[in-house]
Amino acid sequence: MSVVNELLRSEQDGTLSFGNYKLGTKSKLSDFEHGGDTYKVKTFNEITKLERNGAFVYESVPGTAVNNFEASAEGVKFFVEGEEDAQITLELEEGASYNIVIDGENAGTMTTNMGGKLVLSVEFEEGKAVAVEVKKV
Repeated sequence: MSVVNELLRSEQDGTLSFGNYKLGTKSKLSDFEHGGDTYKVKTFNEITKLERNGAFVYESVPGTAVNNFEASAEGVKFFVEGEEDAQITLELEEGASYNIVIDGENAGTMTTNMGGKLVLSVEFEEGKAVAVEVKKV
């Protein structure tokens, strides 16, 4: 896994990869078509943010690289890496409970807030991607 130099790309398996935490200045890519939706990404070393059809999907502070991001009605799963531990915010179903698995370890169950946001923390080792799975209970 590595940073996404083109900022946002469609993978052959139908997933998305996005983000480049190694950039020193903010970069963005808008109007990216994937699966009938339009995506926008903003990324650099301080933040990575993804929107779908103008709505919030993903945000990390500091910036990260996300590979094979897949969202469904049941939740989301992806691989993420960064230089520093990150706080990740996901937009999910409002008031729903989700089981969180980070790098194969069960991190417990969390319930989204009224806006549907779920916040989790991921610890990184340089150059090693971490698998994240958020599955609706």
